Amino acid sequence: MVGNHVSFSNKKNKRKFNVNLMRKRFFVPSKNEWITIRLSASALKTIDKKGIEVVLSEARANGNVLI
Repeated sequence: MVGNHVSFSNKKNKRKFNVNLMRKRFFVPSKNEWITIRLSASALKTIDKKGIEVVLSEARANGNVLI
């Protein structure tokens, strides 16, 4: 996503909004193993809310490739 950085004098310079990605490890009880996922901050909030098992099953149902 792109936008403008606006200074105090109202000059507009192009800038890019980067996604807040991070690598996290999660323990999956059904497989009894740890998995490492690269995900965004909003996806991390979703995992906290729904749980890792539900999020993984929804991702598989949507056709996303996961381990």
